[in-house]
Amino acid sequence: MAEGGSVGNRFGGRVAVVTGAASGIGASVATRLVAEGASVVGIDVATDALDAMEKELGERFVGAPADVTNEDEVAAAVAVATERFGGLDMAFNVAGAQKGGQILDLEEADWDFTVDLVQKGVFLCTKHEARHMVAGGRGGAIVNVASLNGHVPLIGGSPYATGKAGVEMFGKNAAVELARHGIRVNTVLPGLVDTPLVAAVTGYQPLLDMFVERIPMGRPASPDEIAAPCLYLAGDDASYITGTSLVVDGGWEISNYPDFTKLGG
Repeated sequence: MAEGGSVGNRFGGRVAVVTGAASGIGASVATRLVAEGASVVGIDVATDALDAMEKELGERFVGAPADVTNEDEVAAAVAVATERFGGLDMAFNVAGAQKGGQILDLEEADWDFTVDLVQKGVFLCTKHEARHMVAGGRGGAIVNVASLNGHVPLIGGSPYATGKAGVEMFGKNAAVELARHGIRVNTVLPGLVDTPLVAAVTGYQPLLDMFVERIPMGRPASPDEIAAPCLYLAGDDASYITGTSLVVDGGWEISNYPDFTKLGG
């Protein structure tokens, strides 16, 4: 399938919430969902970008500005799905960013900002998404986006790596608790993705080369290459999958040792 392509009406009649919907992976998830028949509530702090997406995607996309670390704002934004479209079937919790620094110099405020956004935000969104799914009585699927850094340490990024590791375990816990309500919860762990969040890497060739050397597939992913497995996990083809973690990293996680063949001889 080409990037941004559709596989028909796979999600026709279903309603989704997407956090971090205004750019990167979240925007790709939202765009693909609309293309495949879903109605989508996009949650983000970037109100102008949400407005632009409403114009581009049409009446089946509604922007709901909110800070995912603020429970009142999350509750109000998620409720838009029921108010506007009559229920909630799927949720994709993508929002994330980081403020980092090496541990000896890391500011407490930067730790709190990062962990609150990537970990508490997923908790708050899952809580309110699941409440609407339970109230609707038709089950549902939640996909949380963590990171390869939940498995692989990141120098200068301990809050991000720690927060994303927590997202993975939270997803497993949520899967156990919510299964009785017919709600599946899974986690996607992307590697390097060409999004605005990592523009400092992808836009600087020497640094990009250092990253790509560790990736067997030899390149970053596009946002669409992460959106596709997210949608798979929310769809009917994954109906017996819950509590799992899917690493989507071009093989990065399995490339721990240097490539000794480059030594020759």
